[in-house]
Amino acid sequence: MQICIFEDNDYIKFEPLSFYRPAFDLVCGITTLREKIIRAYPGLKYSLHCRLSLAPFLQEQNPGIKVNSFDDDDHIFVNGSVLAPLNMMELIPAKGSDKIYLNGSKIIAAKVSRENLKRIKKNSPDILNSISALNLPNENTAINYAAYIWDLISNNKTEMLNDYNYFYSSIKAMERIKGKIFEGAHLVNKENIIIAEGAEAKPGAVIDASSGPVYIDRNASIQSNAVIQGPVYIGKSSLIKTGANIYDSVSIGKVCKIGGEVDNSIILPYSNKQHNGYIGHSYIGSWVNIGADTTCSDLKNNYSSVKAYVNGRIVDSGQQFLGPMIGDHTKTAINTMFNTGTSVGFSCNVFGSGFPDTFIPSFSWGGRDSFETYEVEKSIATARRVMQRRNKIISKYEEDIFKYIFASTETERRQKGY
Repeated sequence: MQICIFEDNDYIKFEPLSFYRPAFDLVCGITTLREKIIRAYPGLKYSLHCRLSLAPFLQEQNPGIKVNSFDDDDHIFVNGSVLAPLNMMELIPAKGSDKIYLNGSKIIAAKVSRENLKRIKKNSPDILNSISALNLPNENTAINYAAYIWDLISNNKTEMLNDYNYFYSSIKAMERIKGKIFEGAHLVNKENIIIAEGAEAKPGAVIDASSGPVYIDRNASIQSNAVIQGPVYIGKSSLIKTGANIYDSVSIGKVCKIGGEVDNSIILPYSNKQHNGYIGHSYIGSWVNIGADTTCSDLKNNYSSVKAYVNGRIVDSGQQFLGPMIGDHTKTAINTMFNTGTSVGFSCNVFGSGFPDTFIPSFSWGGRDSFETYEVEKSIATARRVMQRRNKIISKYEEDIFKYIFASTETERRQKGY
């Protein structure tokens, strides 16, 4: 028995964050959706299935793991948008007859024998239609999934608590505080805090777990007079700068530098928000740089639900709080402002006074007054310089992703007049 984690055609609902990665590699809580699924089926070998344009890049990132191909074995196909609970194997057991598991009309998972797997192989790469075409018995399940990017934001607190409890239970009590706590640093509700080896909390730092747990991962640094109010996760080798205020339900990936105010947000690895300014109820991609005093609105003045641009149409998120969703490799200048529910595409440069439009296509350069196209070769050259500063080299497959996103979003830029 093996697992295949796949993304369905609804990956477009996770744009702009899904331009650069499959939906199952998005973070919610401490871990990615992929990691939650793997954790729910311990010991089982797994493969990955994604859209064709991402497959070479995903394979490069995951050597030794099959991408868009399968072994000849019984399989559980799991939708990559699933927020897999720890007891998922009880709800969808690894053994048993072939079956499709549905939440409403959404295929959550499918158990497929090796005999039926041959029929799926013939119909690849469209996994979802291939599974549906098998006409297997259906069973309803209450297993939750994310339908849009803001579902990951709204579920971040719950998933962070689930992830924290999983990690907490696997660490002995005496090993939960292994980092260096300087004299004058304050740990509130210490028994609900993990500070991993190599991490540090400088004098005057406050780590407050009275309203939820705090996990400071390996080699992260909390500078003097920074305040962290759980539940919060700080990734490996990240820096929380002096005077920062990190409020609850914040997940920060590895190798980030964070200052100012951050609330109810997810920030993926290798991104910087070093200066003052407020980011709330937001999802920020990797290799993003947020300029000084960049700030956002995450609540409308009339307190109504926030609408956002998704794949060519405006969608009511149903969320009272929703800030910007910012794609990978995007930069903002000092004093940039974003309105509620703003979608900023992949590799944009946003600057100027006032609020820009609430939809900024990928490879846009400008602000409220005007935008122009950010040429892809210039974008790649900038990304190469930025990544070299973190000892990372942009590969040919990664460059191909830049070019593919540039070409596939050309219509959106033309509709905006540039």
